[in-house]
Amino acid sequence: MKDVLKGKVWKFGDDISTDLITPGRYFHLRSDLNELAKHTLEDADPDFIKKISGGDFVVGGRNFGLGSSREHAPTVIKISGISAVLAKSFARIFYRNAINVGLPVIICDTDQIDTGDELIVSLTEGKIQNVTKKKEMDFPPLPKIMADILNEGGLVNYIKKNGEYKI
Repeated sequence: MKDVLKGKVWKFGDDISTDLITPGRYFHLRSDLNELAKHTLEDADPDFIKKISGGDFVVGGRNFGLGSSREHAPTVIKISGISAVLAKSFARIFYRNAINVGLPVIICDTDQIDTGDELIVSLTEGKIQNVTKKKEMDFPPLPKIMADILNEGGLVNYIKKNGEYKI
């Protein structure tokens, strides 16, 4: 995992569900995650995948990732090239699944971040620099164990390397 992330913002509102992230009509693609990723957030923004670039950010409001416990949702966000998701709050299962698959998730105030803004995010310092608006914000850095899991690319890689949680 890179500590400093840079990219453009794609902002969504409150209550972005796992069904909006991975539409149920593509359930048959769950064993082909690269193909499923081509439909990431399609029901929230039909052109999302066509517009994003590697390293961009998804920004949400409250309760991002609510709904079912599908690991597919954070996985396809990561596969699509999004470097991190920033939101005011996350559904607990989505938050944990995101860390487990190696997708950084940041809890912060997203009111002053808009689609098109360019951000620089330091995960270890807990800093967000909105280059477009010339503003800086702080967020609570992740606990060490979660940062370690992200650094290994997800929980499976962490356990393969370490054999167990080392807290």
